[in-house]
Amino acid sequence: MEVEKGKTFKYLREKKGVNQEVKDNLKHFTKIKKVILDALKEKDLTVEELTQQLKMPKHEVVYYLMSLVKYGFVKTGVIDDMDEYFNYKISK
Repeated sequence: MEVEKGKTFKYLREKKGVNQEVKDNLKHFTKIKKVILDALKEKDLTVEELTQQLKMPKHEVVYYLMSLVKYGFVKTGVIDDMDEYFNYKISK
């Protein structure tokens, strides 16, 4: 007998469905992820530069940026001249 991987997850998803709030949060995260990655394609940026460029509050930029670092989309680069902020860049 062959075991199907993810069968429990599929069963629960079909039975319960996915909460609309979860779907909305994922859409929002994906949108912010794209905006941050597009900004970092041009050049490496610090948190302050991202905050100014994206016109987002600093705490939101840090939250999403750290999520992208955690999941390997972004990595830290060199520290700036004043030893205050790391530059962030897209992981290859």
